[in-house]
Amino acid sequence: MKKWNLVLLISSGIVILDQLTKFLVVRSFKLYESIIVINGFFNITYLRNKGAAFSFLADSNSSFILPFFIITTLAAIGVILYLIYEEGESHPFYLPSLSMVLGGALGNLIDRIFRGGEVVDFLDFYVKSHHWPAFNAADSSITLGAFLLAFSILKSRRF
Repeated sequence: MKKWNLVLLISSGIVILDQLTKFLVVRSFKLYESIIVINGFFNITYLRNKGAAFSFLADSNSSFILPFFIITTLAAIGVILYLIYEEGESHPFYLPSLSMVLGGALGNLIDRIFRGGEVVDFLDFYVKSHHWPAFNAADSSITLGAFLLAFSILKSRRF
């Protein structure tokens, strides 16, 4: 039961942070509006993304894309919950990393369901005219969780 408390604490904290930051951006900005936070490096820019990471599949048929992302995300959540359930002795980062990926997946799933298949992105990093694709707290959590998961698997030699 202790592991489920940790999973719930981390994943729900990420969902709350993700949804709160998206709510504040949507409430405070017009679509495509941007403010400079660190000149030449970081803006907060309100964008909507119909695709996955880096706008992958963003131009796909909308009648296909929403069910695809919902089903894919639910399958990923199922796999993560199974891995958490089956977890035995492992590296200390294993459960937190899975919890981070779970929280991020849930945060973006909430957007897809309640924002017409789109995800709110607003973290806009760049150098001169070269922009990294905008992202959000859920994306950050998924990415960091995936790196920590890879580290914990390599460290514990699960494969």
